Amino acid sequence: MPKKPEEWLEIASPPQKSRGIFKLFLGYAPGVGKTFSMLSEAIRRKNRGEDVVTGVVETHGRKGIEELITTIESVPRKKIEYKGTVFEEMDVDAILARHPQVVLVDELAHTNIPGSKHRKRYEDVQELLAAKIDVVSTLNIQHIESIAPVVRSITGITVRETVPDWVPLTATETVMVDLTPEALQNRMKRGDVYSAEKVERSLKNFFRRGNLIALRELALRQVAEQVDRSLESYMESQDIRKNWAVRERIAVCLSSNPSGQFLVARGARMARRMDAELYVVHVDREFGAKEQNLNALAANLRFAESLGAKVVRLKGRSIADSVAEFVRSKHITHVIFGRAAVHDWRKYLYLSAVHRFLRESPAVDVHIVTQESED
Repeated sequence: MPKKPEEWLEIASPPQKSRGIFKLFLGYAPGVGKTFSMLSEAIRRKNRGEDVVTGVVETHGRKGIEELITTIESVPRKKIEYKGTVFEEMDVDAILARHPQVVLVDELAHTNIPGSKHRKRYEDVQELLAAKIDVVSTLNIQHIESIAPVVRSITGITVRETVPDWVPLTATETVMVDLTPEALQNRMKRGDVYSAEKVERSLKNFFRRGNLIALRELALRQVAEQVDRSLESYMESQDIRKNWAVRERIAVCLSSNPSGQFLVARGARMARRMDAELYVVHVDREFGAKEQNLNALAANLRFAESLGAKVVRLKGRSIADSVAEFVRSKHITHVIFGRAAVHDWRKYLYLSAVHRFLRESPAVDVHIVTQESED
């Protein structure tokens, strides 16, 4: 039966989005080019016919940014009086009333002046996204809540404005705006980032080369983790069961054998060399013999946590099947088993379990490390 015209229109029409698209430009320090990248994208979108406005863009006196801003429509900011001084903040209600396709919101971690609609700028962004307006924003790595203490230990500077960790994770797309520390320092010396009187002091403090190297690594790791999560979500949604080993993940299978700590240490060394995630897995069997030495097991697991491993306790009828399913679900690339130095019937039980694991698991590298006997 031929389709009616309205049925064809329904098929051809793109699905209605329930929320705006959130794009985030992430940098590791002021001056790497986040705002410039955001404005450059806005101009490209505008030239393609999209309705783009600026909600708030901070120029910090940079001429290049000031010139780009003039090419894009700006929603006037809201004036708020606080303690006898008038401040300007992004006018969320005015943007909602204007309802553009895309709005630019600089400096996501900014704290709004008391009297604003929301306390934090990221809360303004959430309201705009809920109104199906796409948001393009910027953020430096030191403003992520869990990373701020690390930045303080590296630079000695306390970061006062932060966003919760979940905020950057909600970005539909994250772009790392990268620049080598040497190039950033040269940009500083040319006066492209701060005024001349601040340059020398900044280069001796926050913008020291060692600080910039460490901050850059933090930002690269943040983006890598987000890419890794995106890939894992994609593989799950597409039911891809094959292991795409784009990042190494090591799982150490642990029992109550006191020498199990040797296995964990071995796994930790491997993880450091390969920059891999480390899991330590123990299977509580639903049937059959239970672990005899619970104190030793608890000590092994505490030791694993002290080395930064993610400890996972599974329940299952078969150790081999449980570990194989874990390897499949977490896309593990290396598994470490311990082999006790025994030569009686327990040796055959052990070999049988390993063979069953190899039969049931996806493609994975298996390391069998001899442990001392429990006897």
